[in-house]
Amino acid sequence: MDIRDGKGTRRGWRHAAALAVALLAASLAGAPVRAAAPGDDAPHVPDTLQQRIAACTACHGPHGEGTPDFFPRLAGKPAGYLARQLGYFQAGLRKYAPMEYMVRQLSPAYMREIAAYFAAQQVPYRRSPVPALPTAVLQRGEQLATAGDPARRLPACQGCHGRTLTGVEPDIPGLLGLPYDYLSSQLGSWRTGTRAAAAPDCMATIANRLTPADITAVSAWLASREVPDDAHALPAGSVQPPLACGVLGGGAAAGQGAAP
Repeated sequence: MDIRDGKGTRRGWRHAAALAVALLAASLAGAPVRAAAPGDDAPHVPDTLQQRIAACTACHGPHGEGTPDFFPRLAGKPAGYLARQLGYFQAGLRKYAPMEYMVRQLSPAYMREIAAYFAAQQVPYRRSPVPALPTAVLQRGEQLATAGDPARRLPACQGCHGRTLTGVEPDIPGLLGLPYDYLSSQLGSWRTGTRAAAAPDCMATIANRLTPADITAVSAWLASREVPDDAHALPAGSVQPPLACGVLGGGAAAGQGAAP
């Protein structure tokens, strides 16, 4: 089984992200840009959103397209979901030191602006490597994604993320086009408490009902799927909550929920 623990055990991308933070966090925080004075040889740095989010694009790609190995795609995800995740990093509900550092000083309005930018990006999806697994494992992953496991009180992924698994506006992200390592690490993070959402945290409930073998299976099956030509999130109201979940309107913290 290959479940990441959500604590940054992959040294390569952890070091790369830390370097990006050290070099670029000031620009993300909206630090004033010094205009070049007459005779000043310093290069002019444009004060644009694209320049200020360089800390994001250093890891997630120029348009938020993600990387095949780990960093998730941001492009085209619902803006409500992206803004909420930035808020979760700021509040400590999601644990990943580079992200927590970068968002520490951001205002809610600025986080919504960043989220809207990436939500509007339309770029091709990349295929990610998937571990070689027996057919029976992938069949188990398909079952979990499309039908769930009623005997274990596990709803299908499609029950929340939509029949196309491309997400639902305004708050539920798509699951297709994400790397296997990222998917398995996030499910592992909910199990270990290094990722959480405001109550009722339905994803924590689901992740703790999954076995390690289930997490491997569903992550591999999702990562192996072709992304449909129309990968937009489905319209709001396209799903009915299969269990109490903040993002789906269940509980006192409606609109504060979860998903990978």
